[in-house]
Formats: sequence, C-alpha cells, structure tokens
Amino acid sequence: MGMGRKFTLILTLFLLSGAPLNANPVERACMSSGRTAATPSLCACIGNAARQTLNFGEQRQAARLFSDPDRAEVTRMSASRRDVDFWASYQHFGETAEAMCG
Repeated sequence: MGMGRKFTLILTLFLLSGAPLNANPVERACMSSGRTAATPSLCACIGNAARQTLNFGEQRQAARLFSDPDRAEVTRMSASRRDVDFWASYQHFGETAEAMCG
C-alpha cells in the first residue's frame, strides 16, 4: 500500500470516528465517553484546557480517567510522588476547564 493510500485510509478512519485530526487524548476520550453532555464543542474546549495545563503524558493519563473513573480515586489516594504530582496538575486542569468551558 502506497503512502498516499495509507494517509487516505487513516484520514477516512478519523472522519468516520468523528475525532478531529488535531484532537488530543483528553478531547478524544471526552468524545468517546458516551456522555450526553459530551458535545464536540465542549470536548474541544476541554481538550484546549488540557493542552494548556498538562504535558502530553499527563493528557494521556487524564484521558484514561474518562473510561475508568475508579482509577481517578486510586490515583487521588496514592502516596507515590508521581501520582501526587499528576493529581495536582489534574486539579489545575479541572479548574481551568471549568473556567474556560463553563
């Protein structure tokens, strides 16, 4: 399969999935969460807040919390330095998303 054909296939899959090509992990997780309030504009706004406040690794970790809410509680209660640091960043992200997205 040629490079142009691969690109076309990938583009088609993204268009069919409804995920914007520039969507970050948080925006994609929001869109695929199945929540009725998860509109494309709200998810894009939340994705922008994530882009502003979280590094890419933190965005991926935050995205996992959309599909596994129990993981959020485990992370919040963890005493590991990595989890404590992530949780502080995640809280900042949440405050930013709330301020930006209502």
